[in-house]
Amino acid sequence: MTKVVLASNNAGKLREFSAILSEAGLEMVPQGALGVPEAEEPHPTFLENALAKARHASRLTGLPALADDSGLCVRALGGRPGVHSARYAALAGGEKSDAANNRRLVGELASVQDRRAGYVAVLVYVESADDPRPIVAEGYWEGEIIGEPRGGNGFGYDPHFYIPALGKTAAELAPAQKNAHSHRAMALQSLLRALRARGGA
Repeated sequence: MTKVVLASNNAGKLREFSAILSEAGLEMVPQGALGVPEAEEPHPTFLENALAKARHASRLTGLPALADDSGLCVRALGGRPGVHSARYAALAGGEKSDAANNRRLVGELASVQDRRAGYVAVLVYVESADDPRPIVAEGYWEGEIIGEPRGGNGFGYDPHFYIPALGKTAAELAPAQKNAHSHRAMALQSLLRALRARGGA
């Protein structure tokens, strides 16, 4: 197994990433277990933030690193919450929690008919901190926002993210089903193809 530092301490992400990447012989280790503090995420795009996080984790550990920057983009809100998805409520003076983020989102859409939204995931894999050829993979999962939460699985905005094609919210999907359809699953499969093409997995 090749040890790769995951530039995140999010337990949900670690589960999703490990379930898919273990098949390719990659052992994911969360950065917190290696004493790596979280990187700054000051950039306006998912790609720039993911690259910054990957280089930061690799520089401090000397290991290959994988980072993702992901979030929810709602059309009627001009793409918000976007890169600010994890701290959407906090930016408005609320607490930093999934529940608070969902309350703000649902409140902003209360009188909006167009509920179309998409989960975006951008992954960046670097062999080293100065890797001149980072692998970039992206996934996009289409859905819409519903007012009442449904389901007890998942995290983030999953209870309000409804997928018409499946007739369920992301939080109503079993982990294996979510891993087959989600934005991260799409991005991870794309990443695996790129790694194999390069001979890295």
